[in-house]
Amino acid sequence: MKYAITTLGCKMNQFETQAMEQLLQQHGHTPTSAGDADVVIVNTCAVTAESGRKSRQAVRRMLHENPGAFAAVCGCFSQIDPAEAEALGARVVYGSGERARFVAAVERAAAEQTGETRVDDPFRRMEIERLPGGALHGRTRAYLRIEDGCDNFCTYCVIPYARGRVRSLPLADVAAEAARLAAEGFREIVVTGIEIAPYGKDLRDGSGLADALSAVTEAAPDARVRIGSLEPTVITEEFCAVLAAHPNICRHFHLSLQSGCDSVLRAMHRHYDTAAFAASTALLRRWFPGCALTADLIAGFPGETEENMQETLTFLRTQRFAALHVFPYSPRPGTKAAAMPGQLSRAEKETRAARVKALAAEMHRAYLEAQLGKTLPVLFETEEDGFWQGHAENYCLVRVRARAARGVIQNVKILRCDGEALFGAPEQQDSGGQTG
Repeated sequence: MKYAITTLGCKMNQFETQAMEQLLQQHGHTPTSAGDADVVIVNTCAVTAESGRKSRQAVRRMLHENPGAFAAVCGCFSQIDPAEAEALGARVVYGSGERARFVAAVERAAAEQTGETRVDDPFRRMEIERLPGGALHGRTRAYLRIEDGCDNFCTYCVIPYARGRVRSLPLADVAAEAARLAAEGFREIVVTGIEIAPYGKDLRDGSGLADALSAVTEAAPDARVRIGSLEPTVITEEFCAVLAAHPNICRHFHLSLQSGCDSVLRAMHRHYDTAAFAASTALLRRWFPGCALTADLIAGFPGETEENMQETLTFLRTQRFAALHVFPYSPRPGTKAAAMPGQLSRAEKETRAARVKALAAEMHRAYLEAQLGKTLPVLFETEEDGFWQGHAENYCLVRVRARAARGVIQNVKILRCDGEALFGAPEQQDSGGQTG
């Protein structure tokens, strides 16, 4: 069976897609991008209404590009609305869980020309599904999922209803997966989950996120370890001290901010204010000088005034982020925020998002310029337009006009930047390689 997969949304979905690819290939099935797939698989997202639209669009596009294929859909979109997934013509519809069972259903559908819809209640999931870590087809960095689910119930977010409560991978399994990925030759491991900050709360053995990160770094000492999105509430003096003891932790921290205005944060039901967030970034900068701090931000939340917007812009300037992921607010039916008064027009939300993006571009250029003259270790990933390119430890994109090797870490002297990427010359080559 030939398959083609499209993944929307977060790193968690990327992790699950690569796990499904491993299962498919272990069973003798082959990936294709030539338009001759027997099945098209779409791993969907539902974090916003726009994500749902893109998920529907992806199913239609892939069926159009592969006219002889049937569709199999999984993920948060089909978890929330399986009937709509069926209406798109999907023969197999699963939700956000049971990935191994989903793969088996796809195989049955191909062999027997049958279909199946199976969507469970995410709040009845008591344990995390064991899935292998690894890389998406053609990628160089491996994903290791340590947690699933979320207990935050932010007013704009549907994910707890799609994923259920926090469920953690036991420490012994975390270490074993990290050791396996290192043995396979991966030079970078991305530790991910839906909401990794509360890792361990369900295990009731006293373990927390710092313990899980220590387990990964110690099991894979020759791989650099990149941390997924963090809630600022997890960043304490003790947390930073533990991380600083492990030199293979990447000095790049992505924080969930969402707004720089306290009244908007309260309306979002976030569990911190701007003062607490600023204290977290100050701790990170003190323990990890020169680290890259990046964040997510929603512009145009219901009830957000122009004064609130100005507060956010002022706060962002004080934080000097290396990069921002900016989204205009997109109401998700079924969330509290979708029914809140003060909904802004699409034009106003996009205008505000554009203002934040303009400031983000300024801060990104400033951070890139601060790298000039430095030597950064770069994991090379692809060759494009005569340049080898990859990401430094701080997640800056680096390009060189020199021979390099995919999956190898080299030290690169940074010579210039163009506002989006850094350019430099390799200094010396790391002796290690990578097979993924």
